Amino acid sequence: MTTTGDDRTTAMTGPWWWERWRGAALDVGLALLSAAECGAEGVAFARDAGLPVPVGVGFGVLAGAALLIRRRWPIAVVLISIAITPAQMGVLLTVVGLYTLAASELPRRIIGALAGMSMAGTLVVALVRANQDMTEGSPSIGSEFIPFFAVTAAIGVTAPPVLLGLYVGARRRLVEGMRERADSLERELQLLAERAEERAEWARNEERTRIAREMHDVVAHRVSLMVVHAAALQAVARKDPEKAVKNAALVGDMGRQALTELREMLGVLRTGDGTKARAEKPVEPPLAAVAFAAAAAASRAVDEDGPCLAELEELVGQSRTAGMAVALSVEGEARDCSAEVEQTAYRVVQEALTNVHKHAAGAKTHVRLAYRSAEIAMQVENEPPPEADASSDARLPSGGNGLVGMRERVMGLGGVFVSGPTDGGGFRVSAVLPAAV
Repeated sequence: MTTTGDDRTTAMTGPWWWERWRGAALDVGLALLSAAECGAEGVAFARDAGLPVPVGVGFGVLAGAALLIRRRWPIAVVLISIAITPAQMGVLLTVVGLYTLAASELPRRIIGALAGMSMAGTLVVALVRANQDMTEGSPSIGSEFIPFFAVTAAIGVTAPPVLLGLYVGARRRLVEGMRERADSLERELQLLAERAEERAEWARNEERTRIAREMHDVVAHRVSLMVVHAAALQAVARKDPEKAVKNAALVGDMGRQALTELREMLGVLRTGDGTKARAEKPVEPPLAAVAFAAAAAASRAVDEDGPCLAELEELVGQSRTAGMAVALSVEGEARDCSAEVEQTAYRVVQEALTNVHKHAAGAKTHVRLAYRSAEIAMQVENEPPPEADASSDARLPSGGNGLVGMRERVMGLGGVFVSGPTDGGGFRVSAVLPAAV
């Protein structure tokens, strides 16, 4: 089989225009046989034409050797065979030339025209030869069978090689088309595998970001309250032992709550179906998205057991216990929303209160929650912090990820998030979430 396009150039390993040495050897062999045939028939041609025998033999050898270029110039080979048809030589040249022409990628009209010319030439020569035999008295067929004999000879020499060449050419093009489609399919599969790997990497990054955000929300609030109570404990340890004991108990309770939430989260991640599948069998790159989908499903289990808006009063109470002057107001009729919406609303308020502990300790804070027809709105606004002495400064560190995490949570559910300083010197965090996601 042959190749097409750029592959044809890279596949050529034979001399000159041959793709392979095997093809070159075949053409050389056919050319030698055709030259020998035409050379032998050139003796009779020289005698009938009144030419020297060497001239007729040389003419036949040159004409028969034209098969050497049949792959490169098939039209020239067929024209040569038509030209020497009156000399009654070159049957092999005609047959092989027509086959090569029909198997080539030339237009069908050219193949048909040249095949018709060859058939007409063979028909005329057969008629003339049969009539000459009748005139010379040679034993032959009757005169009424001369046309039938001539037509049969013309069709027998021309039709089989043309039909065989057309079949071989069509089959070759079909195989080449199938090979090209297979190569195209392989490239598409490779592209799909690369895209699957990219989606898997994206899912992995999204999962890492989600887990990091969840752990930040769980840890930051609890630890911030622990630090605030520890600072208060340090300040009142000598003045008010009972209050110090109470603060120490609160610190212990909050630490245990933080550890419990972390243990539950990590336990689900360790025992989730996606983790089991990865532990039992390595995940191939194209299937990585499935594993990360399983991990996301395991992570959603954490979301379903997460906090809800019914626990908002308890959250505000914890901040009050830590010394924050915080007021909670709820507008509208409370109703159940999807777990993801309630958890996001809870985390926004939680992180906003944590930021107040960090950056505006002692500031009066207002938490507002509004249930609307198709959405839930929440706002946490604090006034400017009072002047604090060094003994009450908890010196809480800030990683700068709180507002970013809140925005990501809200925007991920199709909500609106706004944060920034107020005209009075405080800070406001506002978010609006759709009631159903």
